[in-house]
Amino acid sequence: MTDTIIAFSRYFIALLFGTAVAVNFAGMERTRKNCIAAGCLTVALFILQVACLNAWGMELTIKFYPLLSHLPITIFIAAYLKRPWMISLTSVFASFLCCQPPRWIGTALGEVFGSVSMNHVGYIAAAFLIYPFLRKYVMESVRHMIERSTSSCLLFGAMPAFYYLCEYAFTVYTNFMYSGARVAVQFMPFITSTFYFVFVLLYYTETQKQASIQRERDMLDTQFKQAQKEFESLREMQKTAASYRHDMRHHFALLQSMVSGGNIDEIKEYLQTVQSDLDAITPVRFCENETVNLILSSFASRAKQSQIQLIVNAKLPALHPFSDTELCSLLSNALENAIHASEQIPEISMRIVDLRIFPKNNKLCFDIRNHYQNEPVFNQGLPVSEEQGHGFGTKSMAHIVKKHGGVFRFSVKNGWFIFQAST
Repeated sequence: MTDTIIAFSRYFIALLFGTAVAVNFAGMERTRKNCIAAGCLTVALFILQVACLNAWGMELTIKFYPLLSHLPITIFIAAYLKRPWMISLTSVFASFLCCQPPRWIGTALGEVFGSVSMNHVGYIAAAFLIYPFLRKYVMESVRHMIERSTSSCLLFGAMPAFYYLCEYAFTVYTNFMYSGARVAVQFMPFITSTFYFVFVLLYYTETQKQASIQRERDMLDTQFKQAQKEFESLREMQKTAASYRHDMRHHFALLQSMVSGGNIDEIKEYLQTVQSDLDAITPVRFCENETVNLILSSFASRAKQSQIQLIVNAKLPALHPFSDTELCSLLSNALENAIHASEQIPEISMRIVDLRIFPKNNKLCFDIRNHYQNEPVFNQGLPVSEEQGHGFGTKSMAHIVKKHGGVFRFSVKNGWFIFQAST
């Protein structure tokens, strides 16, 4: 009787251990509702297994174990926890792999003491010791890896899945692993080493890819912050211009005193100085939108210094989807690239940047084009640059447009490099 209780306790603990590990790998939130649901699932599956054990016997029940246990847990994770099927399967395969250390410890104790009950007791004790370790040190890392990307999930889940299939194919449904043949003995070491080196190579490739993506994100973040700084600088320039206009009465008072003294040359010189100061700090008026006007004023000055003709036709509606910083980043990157490309052109007459912003069909449209010296190279629809520090601006522009559900296109036509967007 005692041996039977120990045996059924082992079966229940094995099911509970595997379920708990699987749902935690899948990222189940530890709420009261979720814990009760997972507990009820475990009890229901245990009752089903006991019924099958009584009806079919141990050998047949073990062969149907994947359908009696692993498949329902996978469905629970996918349907109740609403996790993708790939993550659900990977979590179950990984939990099956985690069940092997308690099983080996139980087998070892059973061999030492020559007792099946000690086998079960060893399994139960090992499960209770290993689970806190997995929860503290392993589960979060596994969850992060399988949620990171599809390729990362496949990379992590390949070994547990293959082990699972081999375990049932070679020990449950056939006797291949216990046949004593040399090829059978060396099979698992061969597979383990192969998967180890494949894992190392693929994981290195994946980490390099993720590191590259992170570098691009950091660069875009830096550009975005720089755009914010430029925008604030333009705002300060506008405030200075407003203050200067406010002080015009003082200039008029000084001019009146000069007129009274008949100092014509002094008046001319003073007016030139005032005019130069006003030109330096007063933004040119391109449109009614303050943000766009400030940005265009700044780049108009840069274009003039580089002998580039900047043609602007900007009409923005009062309501549009972009924040000020997004507008600043979008236009700054586009004009920065256009001016940089135009500066490479030897013929000054060809240094033209044409910008149009206009509403159409309840959408805000952008059309920015410029001539170029070197033919642009495209990769996946985006222009690429071999120059150090370049190439991130177009990605930032694409990100901003897609963020608001818009569409964009970079193209080349009749000697023009063209960026068009609608959102």
